Amino acid sequence: MATDAVLLQKLTYTIAEFCKISGLGKTTVYSHINADRLKTRMVGGRRLIPADAARAFLLGETE
Repeated sequence: MATDAVLLQKLTYTIAEFCKISGLGKTTVYSHINADRLKTRMVGGRRLIPADAARAFLLGETE
């Protein structure tokens, strides 16, 4: 399992990882994704959150 320091240096986050670092619940995260406030990418069958999108969302820099 990755440590918190390693998670902060990743290029993408899984939904579970983003929940952990943001303190938000999975339902809340999916609400933001569905409202297009949090950008994600599908890779294989996995939904990933790019680190720059995660940072922009958490800093309130999304549109």
